[in-house]
This record gives sequence, structure tokens and C-alpha cells, in this order.
Amino acid sequence: MSTITTRDGTEIYYKDWGSKDAQPIVFHHGWPLSADDWDNQMLFFLEQGYRVIAHDRRGHGRSTQTATGNEMDTYAADVAELAAALDLTNAVHIGHSTGGGEVAHYVARAEPGRVAKAVLIGAVPPVMVKSETNPGGLPIEVFDGFRAALVANRAQFYIDVPTGPFYGFNRAGASVSQGAIDNWWRQGMMGGAKAHYDCIKAFSETDFTEDLKAIDVPVLILHGDDDQIVPIADSALLAAKLVKHGTLKIYEGLPHGMCTTHPDIINPDLLAFIKG
Repeated sequence: MSTITTRDGTEIYYKDWGSKDAQPIVFHHGWPLSADDWDNQMLFFLEQGYRVIAHDRRGHGRSTQTATGNEMDTYAADVAELAAALDLTNAVHIGHSTGGGEVAHYVARAEPGRVAKAVLIGAVPPVMVKSETNPGGLPIEVFDGFRAALVANRAQFYIDVPTGPFYGFNRAGASVSQGAIDNWWRQGMMGGAKAHYDCIKAFSETDFTEDLKAIDVPVLILHGDDDQIVPIADSALLAAKLVKHGTLKIYEGLPHGMCTTHPDIINPDLLAFIKG
């Protein structure tokens, strides 16, 4: 397997396909998944002539099942180490859900020349949890419920999420894919319970407001208006107002996991932005 070892001894697994001379596209997955969640997009952009890279966040997939460092500062530092190890320049960083937070946190801190553009898809920024300064957020009890379900029966929780709200399979008339549900469960159960538990705090309570303001490259923000995991009103609609060079595209009726359910719609829009 291809891995790098970070400064704290964590092994980060990654895939790296395509010519090393091609423009790199780096994919950042959501919680509690892995690089495998990007298979469709990686194959699509490989065919378009790009170098495609996806890593398993620490504690997820094939990376070390870490007990510590499961927060955004370390996630972004891991990405910086991966970018340096692979000597990535002029890269496009695409993040879904938690991965969108990772992208914002990394891109705001990236070395000059490393990043050309960024894409946030169904992403958690600016901040998910409700507070006095974020009255439209989700109550902390929602995330406490996630933690309780993970502790009680992680395997069942990781069936319930994709079967229901993640892909919108709980909506009337939805075209349900058992393969997508099984693949979500497979990816989730590969990771570490402690890291996944910690990551709930990382994706729900990290405030990415200053990250979004600091990003100087073009940012594409994609969100389904039927996203039941990261509600659009308190995420994409706010994030689009904070970035300097942002483009917002809203997809009517599409769910949180729309890269899996509707790649025929999402992939061409990603390609147009990267080429544009």
C-alpha cells in the first residue's frame, strides 16, 4: 500500500493515479468513510487526463486507527505533509462533508503555489453546531445522539445512516442502491471507533469562518437543497458569502451523498470549474 508516515508516526494511506506531470486533483472524503468514496470521480478525472489523489484521513480506512490527533488542525497538517511528500503544486482540492472542512482548513494555510482551486461539496463550513453566534445550526443534542449511537452499536448505526438520510433513500420514490449502502458500511467499519467518535466533534464544532475568509483561490460550493445531513441554510448559503472568489451552485432535490447518487450531474460541473 502507498502510505506516508507523519511527524507523530501516523501512517496515512493514499491512492495516486495518473501522470505525475498532470494537474493534480486531491479528494477529501466525509465521515466516517475513506478514499474509496471517490472511486467514481477518480476514474472520471483520470480519463480526463488529470492526476488524481485521495487519502484515508487518520483513523479512517487503511490509515492508522489513531487515538489522538483526531481534529481539524491535525487533519490539515496531515494533508500538508502529504502534499509535500508528493510535491503537489497547482492542485485542485475537492472535499465532501467533513472533507470540505478539511479542505477549507488546509487551503487557508497551504504553502504558496500548492493550491489552484478548491471545491466544497455538501460541506460542513462555516460551523454546524448551534450557538449564540450560529443560531441556525443544529443543536448539540443531534451530535450527542451520533456519539451515543456509535458507542451503542456502531455497526447498526453505519447501516442506518446510508439507508436513510445520507443518500436520501428515505424519501418517497428514491432509487435505493443496496450496493451504495453496503459500500458505506464497509468503508465505515474499516476505520477506528475512537477516531470516528472524536471526528464528530471535529466536523460539528470546528468554526471555519476565518478559514473561508482567508482563502484566496477560486472556490466552488456545491450543495443539494435536500441535504438532510448538512442543512444548506446554515452551510453553503453562509459559506458562499464568506469566500472572496466563490461560486455557489444548488441542486434541487439532491441529497448529501450526491456524488454517489448523481455523478452524471456532479462530475461535469466539477470538470467545467477546474477547466474554467
